[in-house]
Amino acid sequence: MSVSRATLVLACIAVAALVAVGLTQLPGTGGATTPPLTPARQAALLAGSPPALAALHRQGGQLLGGGAPALHRRLQGLRGYPVVIDKWASWCVPCRAEFGAFQRVAAGYGRRVAFLGLDSGDSSRAGARAFLRAHPVSYPSYYDPSGALGLQITDSSFTPVTVFVPARGVPFIHQGQYPSARKLEEDVLRYALVP
Repeated sequence: MSVSRATLVLACIAVAALVAVGLTQLPGTGGATTPPLTPARQAALLAGSPPALAALHRQGGQLLGGGAPALHRRLQGLRGYPVVIDKWASWCVPCRAEFGAFQRVAAGYGRRVAFLGLDSGDSSRAGARAFLRAHPVSYPSYYDPSGALGLQITDSSFTPVTVFVPARGVPFIHQGQYPSARKLEEDVLRYALVP
């Protein structure tokens, strides 16, 4: 084999190795992905939460009704706490992809920050409930089949959208998928836990 052909073969092997390593970093492809937290592990991380936040954790994974009045009553009860609202839908591929990030960050910060879901635009509760059973989170979601509440809260008809409401200050709206728990955590620190 000539030197130039050997160099080409080594370069191809190196590129293939880089692609393989990169693929192991993608969510759902194994390798460096982090396994989901069990409900028991989430509960252990959230033990000792203040009463208003503990009430959220007791409803973890539930799909709540009541529309705008129920969500606004909940938000009133959470005054003094930063709030993160995740607008999602079970049919939304980017929403499904980021749910693991929300699961981890909500369990990690749920003793200081209130997390809420807003299932916006799902035509059936059954699909949303099945999704929540398969992807357990430590906070409830409010059911918004028409999408009107989601539009009111996020100022957007798209999903996913995340709203960060600091205890004091101006809310921040992030449109689009969170690619990682690390990025979501950065935004929780930057926009929700504002001093």
